[in-house]
Amino acid sequence: MPCPIRAAPIVSSTSSTVDSAQGSDALGFFLPTAPARAGPARMMRRRKPGRRSDEQGMAKTPRTPAPRKTTAARKPALAGYLQKILTARVYDVAIESALEAAPRLSARLGHRVLFKREDTQPVFSFKLRGAYNKMAHLPKEALARGVICASAGNHAQGVALAARELGCKALVVMPTTTPSLKVAAVRALGAEVVLRGDSYSDAYAHAIELEGKRGLTFVHPFDDPDVIAGQGTIAMEILRQHPGPIDAIFVAIGGGGLVSGIAAYVKAVRPSIRIVGVQMNDSDAMLRSVKAGRRVELADVGLFSDGTAVKKVGAETFRLARQLVDDWVVVDSDAACAAIKDVFEDTRSILEPAGALGVAAIKQYAHGRDAKGETYVAITCGANMNFDRLRFVAERAEFGEEREALFAVTIPEERGSFRRLCELIGPRAVTEFNYRISDAAEAHVFVGLATIDRAESARLAEDFASHGFPVLDLTGDDLAKEHVRHMVGGRSALARDERIYRFVFPERPGALMRFLSRMPAGWNISLFHYRNQGADYGRILVGLQVPPKDEKAFADFLETLAYPCADETGNPAYRLFLQ
Repeated sequence: MPCPIRAAPIVSSTSSTVDSAQGSDALGFFLPTAPARAGPARMMRRRKPGRRSDEQGMAKTPRTPAPRKTTAARKPALAGYLQKILTARVYDVAIESALEAAPRLSARLGHRVLFKREDTQPVFSFKLRGAYNKMAHLPKEALARGVICASAGNHAQGVALAARELGCKALVVMPTTTPSLKVAAVRALGAEVVLRGDSYSDAYAHAIELEGKRGLTFVHPFDDPDVIAGQGTIAMEILRQHPGPIDAIFVAIGGGGLVSGIAAYVKAVRPSIRIVGVQMNDSDAMLRSVKAGRRVELADVGLFSDGTAVKKVGAETFRLARQLVDDWVVVDSDAACAAIKDVFEDTRSILEPAGALGVAAIKQYAHGRDAKGETYVAITCGANMNFDRLRFVAERAEFGEEREALFAVTIPEERGSFRRLCELIGPRAVTEFNYRISDAAEAHVFVGLATIDRAESARLAEDFASHGFPVLDLTGDDLAKEHVRHMVGGRSALARDERIYRFVFPERPGALMRFLSRMPAGWNISLFHYRNQGADYGRILVGLQVPPKDEKAFADFLETLAYPCADETGNPAYRLFLQ
């Protein structure tokens, strides 16, 4: 397993390479393309009624885009792709997705942010555009033999849907790491599914082997001019839906088909618009390739953003991205999780990680610029999210948004110190509180607190220290975030006369202080575990050292407290791991 590295945001310009890249390795797209088979009546399936388009209700501030160089060297390639995109056959299966304003995110960033809602396509991803366009242009004999593809999920659904619409059989090879939601969706569309390998590259190798054995036609997920042209229809829609100024379009990159199609159209029609490529810090094959000047194959890729987990980009997509992408932004999983939350707050829709990369990049890009009032478009390119991933997303979104700080606070192991710590925290929202008695002199408490921004964690740490509580800020510590927070505890020889109770506290300020203020001074808290789960009531595990002689006082305390509780002192799990 690769060791995850929390990379610093990378925003680098490659505009100097735009005019110098050579196009001699093109795949024949300089030749005239065949006209579209669909008649004018079938050229466009409009979006469903009721969807917002563009930036409804938002004032437009005219802005003159900075001029861009356009050389004659670029024009032949873009002319060929422009024709392919304009004649692409995608609307037999795709809708014209809405271009929606993101008012909450726009207000926070001081820029106009628009979402191109490709997550609303019939397969919840843009991929059906390229897949169908490629298959619709295949000879009848090839369709009759059937098609095969390799995919991490979204392209597979596009191929399966296209095969169903065109009446041919489809075999799909998917990595074993593909979310079960995507596997089930492909099978539901009638395709045969084979699971092989840990990444797209592994699945691709097996698909090429099966292509020859079974005589099928391979439909590449990104490295094919017809696939690229299909994805390019997204840019055609954006420029028609928003004829006003657009400063930058942010596009997630895996193999590069989406960014190649969008960039080819935009640079041919409105070259002043910047194209920003976005990659995960653990799956950045395209950026590394552009920097190296050749295609670089990664040894491993991260799997959180499975839709962009590609070890080696395509030859044609590399050529186009190297030539046409202006800037690059690298994001991590925390930033992706925060972006999923941002999109949910503006749209009440949940994206998959790859679908939110463009939004995460806009936030980093905006924070690195002094300008205000610019217009940014993010392609929300997929929403095939496994439900069981939402727990992780919710957990890490606060870190990606820098709205939660983690601390290890040391307090004296004496009665009253726990209460003094709680009084210092005051009415601030506590997201986590873990403690287990382990030393006769001092106690280490794992504390999570809601914050406004990253700078606030430093201020909180100073506040703890100034009140005599040594503190370690763990907000940026991956070990603490992923593991230690769940492992605070264990057996303790100091936990004599310990009683373990589960309490249900109302999630409101003062609930913990009410508990502490009503607890007799002679008792000691030996264990405390709490994590805010977003519910109306918090479930808390508490260890109390109560002498046998205080049995009646303890019963009176529970009755006066009036919080629902359960005695877990006899629980076998407690006896095995904590007693």
